Amino acid sequence: MSLEVFPIHGIPEVRRGDDLAGLIASAEPDLRDGDVVVVTQKVVSKAEGAMALIDPDDPRGHKALVEDESVRIVRRRGELLISETKHGFVCANAGVDLSNVDEGWAALLPVDSDRSARRIRDGLRAALAVEVGVIVSDTFGRPWRRGLTDVAIGCAGIQAVVDLRGTEDSRGRILQVTEVCVVDELAGAADLVMGKATGVAAAVIRGVDPGWLGQGNVHDEIVRSPREDLFR
Repeated sequence: MSLEVFPIHGIPEVRRGDDLAGLIASAEPDLRDGDVVVVTQKVVSKAEGAMALIDPDDPRGHKALVEDESVRIVRRRGELLISETKHGFVCANAGVDLSNVDEGWAALLPVDSDRSARRIRDGLRAALAVEVGVIVSDTFGRPWRRGLTDVAIGCAGIQAVVDLRGTEDSRGRILQVTEVCVVDELAGAADLVMGKATGVAAAVIRGVDPGWLGQGNVHDEIVRSPREDLFR
Protein backbone atom coordinates (compact mmCIF):
# COMPACT_ATOMS: atom_id res chain seq x y z
CA MET A 1 0.00 0.00 0.00
CA SER A 2 1.23 3.52 -0.79
CA LEU A 3 -0.37 6.79 0.28
CA GLU A 4 -0.57 10.21 -1.32
CA VAL A 5 -1.21 13.15 1.00
CA PHE A 6 -1.92 16.63 -0.33
CA PRO A 7 -3.29 19.87 1.10
CA ILE A 8 -6.58 21.44 0.07
CA HIS A 9 -5.89 25.04 -0.85
CA GLY A 10 -8.53 27.69 -1.38
CA ILE A 11 -10.79 27.21 1.63
CA PRO A 12 -11.68 30.77 2.70
CA GLU A 13 -11.84 32.08 6.27
CA VAL A 14 -14.58 30.05 7.95
CA ARG A 15 -17.36 31.81 9.85
CA ARG A 16 -20.17 30.58 12.04
CA GLY A 17 -22.89 28.87 10.00
CA ASP A 18 -20.70 28.22 6.96
CA ASP A 19 -21.28 25.03 4.99
CA LEU A 20 -17.88 23.47 5.59
CA ALA A 21 -18.51 20.51 3.29
CA GLY A 22 -19.51 22.92 0.53
CA LEU A 23 -16.34 24.95 1.01
CA ILE A 24 -14.21 21.81 0.81
CA ALA A 25 -16.07 20.55 -2.26
CA SER A 26 -15.54 23.89 -4.03
CA ALA A 27 -11.82 23.89 -3.19
CA GLU A 28 -11.18 20.24 -4.08
CA PRO A 29 -13.80 19.07 -6.60
CA ASP A 30 -11.65 16.08 -7.67
CA LEU A 31 -12.31 14.03 -4.54
CA ARG A 32 -12.59 10.33 -5.30
CA ASP A 33 -14.29 7.35 -3.70
CA GLY A 34 -12.06 5.96 -0.98
CA ASP A 35 -10.27 9.22 -0.23
CA VAL A 36 -9.98 10.34 3.38
CA VAL A 37 -10.46 14.06 4.09
CA VAL A 38 -8.79 15.39 7.22
CA VAL A 39 -10.22 18.67 8.55
CA THR A 40 -8.75 20.71 11.40
CA GLN A 41 -10.79 21.15 14.54
CA LYS A 42 -10.37 24.93 14.35
CA VAL A 43 -12.49 25.38 11.22
CA VAL A 44 -15.06 22.88 12.47
CA SER A 45 -15.39 24.87 15.69
CA LYS A 46 -15.68 28.13 13.77
CA ALA A 47 -18.38 26.77 11.45
CA GLU A 48 -20.35 25.31 14.37
CA GLY A 49 -19.99 28.40 16.54
CA ALA A 50 -17.94 26.62 19.22
CA MET A 51 -16.28 29.92 20.12
CA ALA A 52 -16.22 32.01 23.28
CA LEU A 53 -15.44 35.65 24.03
CA ILE A 54 -12.48 36.39 26.31
CA ASP A 55 -10.82 39.55 27.58
CA PRO A 56 -8.01 40.29 25.09
CA ASP A 57 -6.20 42.44 27.66
CA ASP A 58 -6.05 39.70 30.28
CA PRO A 59 -3.36 37.08 29.52
CA ARG A 60 -5.17 34.70 31.86
CA GLY A 61 -8.60 35.57 30.54
CA HIS A 62 -9.17 32.12 29.09
CA LYS A 63 -8.33 30.21 32.28
CA ALA A 64 -11.89 30.37 33.66
CA LEU A 65 -13.07 29.05 30.31
CA VAL A 66 -10.65 26.14 30.59
CA GLU A 67 -12.10 25.30 34.00
CA ASP A 68 -15.63 25.43 32.59
CA GLU A 69 -14.70 23.08 29.75
CA SER A 70 -13.07 20.56 32.11
CA VAL A 71 -14.71 17.75 34.03
CA ARG A 72 -11.49 16.79 35.83
CA ILE A 73 -8.20 18.56 36.46
CA VAL A 74 -5.44 16.02 35.97
CA ARG A 75 -2.41 18.17 36.78
CA ARG A 76 -1.42 21.80 37.28
CA ARG A 77 2.08 23.19 36.97
CA GLY A 78 2.38 26.97 36.83
CA GLU A 79 0.40 28.15 33.82
CA LEU A 80 0.10 24.62 32.45
CA LEU A 81 -3.15 22.79 33.09
CA ILE A 82 -3.89 19.25 31.92
CA SER A 83 -7.54 18.35 32.16
CA GLU A 84 -10.16 15.89 31.00
CA THR A 85 -12.91 17.26 28.79
CA LYS A 86 -16.52 16.15 28.71
CA HIS A 87 -15.63 14.21 25.55
CA GLY A 88 -13.15 12.11 27.55
CA PHE A 89 -10.04 13.67 26.01
CA VAL A 90 -7.12 14.38 28.34
CA CYS A 91 -5.24 17.36 26.96
CA ALA A 92 -3.77 20.76 27.72
CA ASN A 93 -6.24 23.52 28.64
CA ALA A 94 -9.30 21.38 27.82
CA GLY A 95 -8.67 22.01 24.13
CA VAL A 96 -9.32 25.75 24.49
CA ASP A 97 -7.23 27.38 21.75
CA LEU A 98 -6.32 30.99 21.04
CA SER A 99 -4.33 30.43 17.84
CA ASN A 100 -5.71 31.31 14.40
CA VAL A 101 -8.77 33.05 15.83
CA ASP A 102 -9.67 36.73 16.06
CA GLU A 103 -8.40 38.65 19.06
CA GLY A 104 -10.80 38.42 21.98
CA TRP A 105 -12.03 34.97 21.00
CA ALA A 106 -11.14 31.40 21.95
CA ALA A 107 -11.99 28.25 20.04
CA LEU A 108 -13.57 25.37 21.96
CA LEU A 109 -13.72 21.74 20.98
CA PRO A 110 -16.82 20.80 18.95
CA VAL A 111 -19.64 19.38 21.03
CA ASP A 112 -19.50 16.05 19.15
CA SER A 113 -16.64 15.73 16.66
CA ASP A 114 -17.85 12.35 15.39
CA ARG A 115 -21.16 13.98 14.48
CA SER A 116 -19.23 16.85 12.87
CA ALA A 117 -17.30 14.35 10.73
CA ARG A 118 -20.53 12.62 9.68
CA ARG A 119 -22.05 15.95 8.70
CA ILE A 120 -19.05 16.81 6.51
CA ARG A 121 -19.05 13.34 4.96
CA ASP A 122 -22.76 13.57 4.15
CA GLY A 123 -22.25 17.03 2.68
CA LEU A 124 -19.41 15.87 0.44
CA ARG A 125 -21.52 12.93 -0.73
CA ALA A 126 -24.36 15.30 -1.63
CA ALA A 127 -22.09 17.83 -3.34
CA LEU A 128 -19.73 15.52 -5.24
CA ALA A 129 -21.40 12.08 -5.23
CA VAL A 130 -18.35 10.48 -3.59
CA GLU A 131 -17.92 8.11 -0.66
CA VAL A 132 -15.05 9.36 1.47
CA GLY A 133 -13.87 9.01 5.03
CA VAL A 134 -13.61 12.14 7.16
CA ILE A 135 -11.34 12.80 10.14
CA VAL A 136 -11.54 15.84 12.39
CA SER A 137 -8.03 16.43 13.76
CA ASP A 138 -6.54 18.45 16.60
CA THR A 139 -3.06 19.00 17.99
CA PHE A 140 -2.25 17.16 21.22
CA GLY A 141 0.83 16.57 23.28
CA ARG A 142 1.69 13.08 24.53
CA PRO A 143 2.53 11.97 28.08
CA TRP A 144 6.23 11.19 28.51
CA ARG A 145 7.13 12.48 25.02
CA ARG A 146 8.12 15.94 23.84
CA GLY A 147 6.53 17.63 20.86
CA LEU A 148 3.05 17.87 19.43
CA THR A 149 1.24 15.79 16.85
CA ASP A 150 -2.19 15.84 15.30
CA VAL A 151 -4.65 13.17 16.39
CA ALA A 152 -8.24 12.37 15.48
CA ILE A 153 -10.98 13.75 17.71
CA GLY A 154 -13.76 12.64 15.36
CA CYS A 155 -14.22 10.44 12.32
CA ALA A 156 -16.83 9.05 9.95
CA GLY A 157 -16.68 6.54 7.13
CA ILE A 158 -13.44 5.03 8.41
CA GLN A 159 -12.64 2.70 11.28
CA ALA A 160 -10.89 4.46 14.12
CA VAL A 161 -9.01 1.36 15.22
CA VAL A 162 -7.99 -1.59 13.04
CA ASP A 163 -7.89 -4.78 15.09
CA LEU A 164 -5.01 -7.05 14.04
CA ARG A 165 -5.46 -9.54 16.88
CA GLY A 166 -5.57 -13.07 15.56
CA THR A 167 -3.57 -12.25 12.42
CA GLU A 168 0.03 -13.32 11.78
CA ASP A 169 3.11 -11.13 11.94
CA SER A 170 5.94 -11.41 9.38
CA ARG A 171 7.33 -14.42 11.26
CA GLY A 172 4.03 -16.26 11.40
CA ARG A 173 3.35 -15.50 15.05
CA ILE A 174 -0.26 -14.79 16.01
CA LEU A 175 -0.75 -11.21 17.20
CA GLN A 176 -2.41 -11.11 20.60
CA VAL A 177 -2.90 -7.43 21.51
CA THR A 178 -2.18 -5.30 18.40
CA GLU A 179 -4.86 -2.72 17.65
CA VAL A 180 -3.73 0.13 15.37
CA CYS A 181 -5.25 3.59 15.77
CA VAL A 182 -5.22 4.35 12.06
CA VAL A 183 -7.16 7.62 12.30
CA ASP A 184 -4.48 9.10 14.56
CA GLU A 185 -1.78 7.99 12.14
CA LEU A 186 -3.65 9.52 9.21
CA ALA A 187 -4.28 12.75 11.13
CA GLY A 188 -0.55 13.03 11.83
CA ALA A 189 0.28 12.41 8.17
CA ALA A 190 -2.18 15.09 7.05
CA ASP A 191 -0.68 17.64 9.42
CA LEU A 192 2.65 17.31 7.61
CA VAL A 193 1.11 19.02 4.57
CA MET A 194 -1.17 21.39 6.48
CA GLY A 195 1.33 22.73 9.04
CA LYS A 196 0.56 25.04 11.95
CA ALA A 197 0.88 28.47 10.33
CA THR A 198 -0.04 27.96 6.68
CA GLY A 199 -3.77 28.60 6.82
CA VAL A 200 -4.43 25.21 5.20
CA ALA A 201 -7.41 23.74 7.00
CA ALA A 202 -7.88 20.38 5.27
CA ALA A 203 -6.01 17.68 3.42
CA VAL A 204 -6.74 14.60 1.34
CA ILE A 205 -5.18 11.19 1.88
CA ARG A 206 -5.44 8.90 -1.13
CA GLY A 207 -4.63 5.21 -1.24
CA VAL A 208 -5.99 4.21 2.18
CA ASP A 209 -6.61 0.49 2.56
CA PRO A 210 -10.25 -0.06 1.53
CA GLY A 211 -10.59 -2.46 4.43
CA TRP A 212 -10.25 0.48 6.82
CA LEU A 213 -13.28 2.25 5.41
CA GLY A 214 -16.67 1.80 7.03
CA GLN A 215 -18.36 2.63 10.29
CA GLY A 216 -16.18 4.16 12.95
CA ASN A 217 -16.06 6.84 15.62
CA VAL A 218 -13.47 8.20 18.01
CA HIS A 219 -15.56 8.41 21.16
CA ASP A 220 -16.42 4.71 21.33
CA GLU A 221 -13.30 3.21 19.74
CA ILE A 222 -10.41 5.32 21.03
CA VAL A 223 -11.31 7.04 24.28
CA ARG A 224 -10.25 4.65 27.04
CA SER A 225 -12.82 4.05 29.74
CA PRO A 226 -11.81 4.63 33.40
CA ARG A 227 -11.97 0.92 34.16
CA GLU A 228 -9.29 0.27 31.50
CA ASP A 229 -7.07 3.18 32.51
CA LEU A 230 -4.05 2.14 34.59
CA PHE A 231 -3.24 5.74 35.52
CA ARG A 232 -6.44 6.84 37.28
